[in-house]
Amino acid sequence: MTENAEKGLLPAGLQDVLAPLAAHESANVERLIACFQSHSYDRVKPPLLEFEEALLTGAGAALAGQTFRLMDPVSQRMMGLRADMTPQVARIATSRLKNAPRPLRLCYGGQVLQVRGSQLRPERQFAQAGVELIGPSEEASDAEVILLAIDSLTALGVAELSVDLNLPPLVGSLAADLGLAADQVLSLRQALDRKDSAAVARLAGAQAALFHALLQSAGPAEAALAALKKLALPGGAMLEVERLASVVDLIRAAAPQARLTIDPVEHRGFEYQTGISFILFAKGVRGELGRGGRYQATGPGGAQESSTGFTLYMDTVLRAIPAPQPQRRIFLPFGTPAAKARELRDAGWATLAGLTAGEGAESEAQRLGCSHLLRSDAIIEIKD
Repeated sequence: MTENAEKGLLPAGLQDVLAPLAAHESANVERLIACFQSHSYDRVKPPLLEFEEALLTGAGAALAGQTFRLMDPVSQRMMGLRADMTPQVARIATSRLKNAPRPLRLCYGGQVLQVRGSQLRPERQFAQAGVELIGPSEEASDAEVILLAIDSLTALGVAELSVDLNLPPLVGSLAADLGLAADQVLSLRQALDRKDSAAVARLAGAQAALFHALLQSAGPAEAALAALKKLALPGGAMLEVERLASVVDLIRAAAPQARLTIDPVEHRGFEYQTGISFILFAKGVRGELGRGGRYQATGPGGAQESSTGFTLYMDTVLRAIPAPQPQRRIFLPFGTPAAKARELRDAGWATLAGLTAGEGAESEAQRLGCSHLLRSDAIIEIKD
């Protein structure tokens, strides 16, 4: 391999995004932000780097293993490069905006970098866009963010969208009511995440039938709720189920055609969630479009606020929406008046100006990827 070729290599999971995809991603992030803002979510812009003690506090603690760290040469303190923007927005809400009226609605968009990719998402750097609703704990706030996720993705053109609702605290609450040991609960959660019935039966002992019934209850929302309500769940666990049922009713009232499923025992990726959570999918699209849920927003002083929100992963979202349309680009022969060029741009054209006189306008326009050229004030389509 030549020296120049080696210099062009990028680390695994990182890539250059070229035209037209770079502009396509940027434009759709802005479309999402515009949708969020239309629901009164104010945009914030946290920094790429923060001191690690702030970045990895509260919800950010679950991302410690995915966070790149480096020494700040100015302060000689360790910093982290964000692996997710949710903890940063939570920090902003509980520090810079701690005196702002609640509920506080914030939105964001930007790049994140993670230590490792996954099998479904090998990319380590990708764009995120999302919202956080800070302060309220009512079921209506859970429903609001789920409905906003549905509305914003539908507005982008995502077809056959589905929302998988989850109850990450359910297993812990149930285990506490049943008196199971902490190490037993951890192993049980892992078995439930794998949908490993044999391991669940071995680990749950006398309560195996109950946990197996939880596994079997996963499916379409209404059927899953009916199955869950038939179970002899202790008080804390049944309260979780009743809250979920209320949220489903609110979603159905606003979006009766929404595709809703429930998996009550899913816990992977929800390590810091404290209530109803969800994953967004599109039929035929690899990976998750995004995920969200309820958590505790933790400030620098340790103050906490009940919050909920979601994050969309733009690399997956772009696979779920129509591909970018070719840009209308017109070639302007050398010497075209600036006023004419402005007129064309105002009309929606992207103009490309010839830089030398005497060149063959049509062949030059074709070589540079223009779809049209200007000839004697007439717009001429270039034929292949």
